[in-house]
Amino acid sequence: MKLTENFALSEFRCKDGSDVPEELLDNVKLLAENLQKLRDRLGVPIRIVSGYRSPEYNKKCGGVKSSQHLLATAADIRAKNHASSDLQGIIIGMIKDGELHQGGVGVYPTFVHYDVRGRAARWKGSK
Repeated sequence: MKLTENFALSEFRCKDGSDVPEELLDNVKLLAENLQKLRDRLGVPIRIVSGYRSPEYNKKCGGVKSSQHLLATAADIRAKNHASSDLQGIIIGMIKDGELHQGGVGVYPTFVHYDVRGRAARWKGSK
């Protein structure tokens, strides 16, 4: 199922093979629409490192109990030719400019977490 021009539902599937539950489809669509805006700005593909997580997988990979990944509102992403810190800055700038949905932005050495929780959250991770 295609969510946007460049994102398919399958890209957000849990790494344990679980599909995004039907009741969370609106969440993942909102996330994909925002990631599409980011992709359009960057002009390069965005790779979804981690999207939806089942409760079992979230626990197994050390995710927090209140992870936005459990709600299909979060994605850990990479973009070609963009360091994590640069990608983080672009996302925060687009949020400030009203181009992206307000949410969480966490920067890690090899990826950036972006979610559409509706309120600002910022952090630096070490994974």
